[in-house]
Amino acid sequence: MVADPAGDPVVVAVDIGTTSVKVVAYDTRGRQLAGHSTGYRLDEPQPGYAEQDPQNILDAVIGSIRATVAALDRPVAGLSFGSAMHSLIGLDGRGDPLTPSITWADSRASRQAERLRAVPSGLALHRRTGTPVHPMAPLPKLLWFAEQEPRLFETVARWVGIKDWVLLRLCGTLVTDYSLASASGLLDIHQLTWDNEALAIAGISESQLPRLVDTTAVLPRVTPQTAAATGLPARTPVVVGAGDGPLANLGLGAVRPGVMACSIGTSGAMRVMVERPGVDPLGGVFCYALTERRWVVGGAINNGGIVLRWAGDALAPDLGAHAERELTALAARAPVGSGGLIMLPYLLNERAPHWSALPRGAYVGLTRGHRREHLVRAALEGVCQQLALVLASVRAAGNEVREIRASGGFARSGLWRQMLADVLGMPVSFPTGPEGSGFGAALLGMQALGLIPSIDVAADLVRIEETVRPDAAAAATYAALLPLFAELYDALVPTFTSLRRLAPGLPPEPVPAPPPT
Repeated sequence: MVADPAGDPVVVAVDIGTTSVKVVAYDTRGRQLAGHSTGYRLDEPQPGYAEQDPQNILDAVIGSIRATVAALDRPVAGLSFGSAMHSLIGLDGRGDPLTPSITWADSRASRQAERLRAVPSGLALHRRTGTPVHPMAPLPKLLWFAEQEPRLFETVARWVGIKDWVLLRLCGTLVTDYSLASASGLLDIHQLTWDNEALAIAGISESQLPRLVDTTAVLPRVTPQTAAATGLPARTPVVVGAGDGPLANLGLGAVRPGVMACSIGTSGAMRVMVERPGVDPLGGVFCYALTERRWVVGGAINNGGIVLRWAGDALAPDLGAHAERELTALAARAPVGSGGLIMLPYLLNERAPHWSALPRGAYVGLTRGHRREHLVRAALEGVCQQLALVLASVRAAGNEVREIRASGGFARSGLWRQMLADVLGMPVSFPTGPEGSGFGAALLGMQALGLIPSIDVAADLVRIEETVRPDAAAAATYAALLPLFAELYDALVPTFTSLRRLAPGLPPEPVPAPPPT
C-alpha cells in the first residue's frame, strides 16, 4: 500500500531476523505503507552449529531497503534498526568478518557455559549482566573461540553483533546499543558499562568491542555507497535501534506494567516491561534493555514453530512441505492433553527457565492407542507448556502479569491460539498485523527523530484483533498436567547427561533439513 505523499512522516524499520530481514515503512499513525522481506540461509555444518554469512545478510538488508523505498511516494524521515539478539562476529582490523555470524541457536559453547554456571560466580554474573549463562550468549561463545580456535581468536580485532556490522557497512560507524549489549553477558546492566569480570573471563578488552550508545542514538547519514545502493539520500538519519525481543513488546503495545508480550516464531519468548533492571534470585529470567528507563524481564525458549515443522517432517511427511494448516487440523483430532501423552519439545536443547544445553526432546506416556495426531498435538502442547513455565518464572521474579498479547506465525492457527490461552490459563489478545519487532523499531525511531512524543503511544496505536479466553475444562486439564511436565526435566537430567557422555561413541546425529528461507 502506498500512501498520500502529503501524509505523515515515514520511518523505515529494518528487522534483521534469524532467517530473513523484514523492512517495513510506517507513518506516525502506525500504518504500513510498503515493505519487503528477503530470506537467507542458516547453516548447520555440524551438530550444535548455527551460523550465517554476514555478507548475505547485508545484501538482503540493502535489497529490501531498496525495494521498500522504491514503493514509496514520499521522503523517508529515517531508518530504524532491530535485530535478533546474541549474535557474534569476529572482525579484522579493516572491519571484514573473520568468522561467520554465530547465531543465538548455536550451542557449540555448551561446555563453556556449563562450566561457568557451575561456579558460584556464575549466578552473580547472570544477575549483574542480565544475561543467563547459556551457550546462546556471546560470552560463552568467546570462551569457545579462545579454547578451540586460539590462533583465530588472537587475530580478531573487534567482536561485534550482526546489527553492529550492518550499521558499520551502511553508515561507516561501529557502535552497539545498550539493548543488544545487555544480551551479550558482557554488560553491567546496573552501571551501563562493560563488565570487567566478564571481559576477563572472555579474554578480551573493552577496546575490542563497539562503542556503547543509547538505542535512540542517531547516526546522521548513510555512506555514499549505501545511498546509491538503496535509493536513499545520503543525509538520511539512521536510528541505531535495539534487540528484537524488547522491540516486540513495544510493537505489541506491551509497554505498561503488567502487560506481557508472547511471541512464537521459530523460537518463542515471554517478556514484561519494567522500569528498573533486575533478575530474580534464582536466575530464571533475563533482563534486557529497551531504553534507559525501560527494560524487559522474561524468558526465551528455543523450540517454538520449529517443533511444528519437525512434526511435519518426521510424523506427517505425506502432507508435504508448508503443511501447517493440515498439521494443526490433524492435531485437532486428538483430545486436550493428547490422551496422557507429554512431549518435552527440546529439539534444540532449551533456554528459559532452566538455561541448559543438556536437554533433548522426549515423549512420555506413549501407549499402543496413540496415533500421530496425538504425537503432533502433544508437540504443540509441549511448546505452550514450556511458555507456561516461563510465565511462572516471570511471576516468581516479583512481576505482575494481568494481560498477555501474542504474535508470531503460530497465531495463524485457531487451534494454537486457543491452546495457548488454555495452557496459560489466561485470556490472550492478538493485535492486528504481524510485525511486532519491526513496528517496535519504527516507533523507537520515531521517538528518536522527534516525530512522536514517546513510545508510550504504542499502547494506543496497537489494535486488538481478537481476545481468546481459556476454556475452563481444557485449562483444568493443562493445569493438572503442568507439574508433571515440569518434573520431567529434572527427572531426565541424568539421562541427558549420560547421552551426551556417550555421544562420541554412538553413530552421529542425523543432519537436520535446512530451514526454509
